[in-house]
Amino acid sequence: MDLALWIVAGLMAVVCLTGSAKMFVPREKLAVMGGTATQWVGDFHPGALKAIGAVELLAAAGLILPAALGVAPVLVPLAATGLVLLFAGALTTRLRRGERATTAGDVVYLALALFLAWGRFGPESFTG
Repeated sequence: MDLALWIVAGLMAVVCLTGSAKMFVPREKLAVMGGTATQWVGDFHPGALKAIGAVELLAAAGLILPAALGVAPVLVPLAATGLVLLFAGALTTRLRRGERATTAGDVVYLALALFLAWGRFGPESFTG
């Protein structure tokens, strides 16, 4: 179980690091980079996109570094819980925009974040 949680944490960290590009790439370029999957960025202010990118960057660090370094490992399930909220918001945004065809990724990431939060708060807690 611990190995599965580490694999999911690594995968989610990579996803978040990729998503943190929102901090550096202009909104107009983001909108055309991913085709229909990134059209949602047009609905957000550039500052909001930078904030989302910063949250993703912090989540990537929070999923790996505390446990790997043994410093405040309780931050891992908190970071996973934050990702649950982030991906729930992403799913809500896509559904409100009527982009049902592009929700599969968000549903998978949401499920992985839920699994990680549950696993690190419960049976494979670093603090137990």
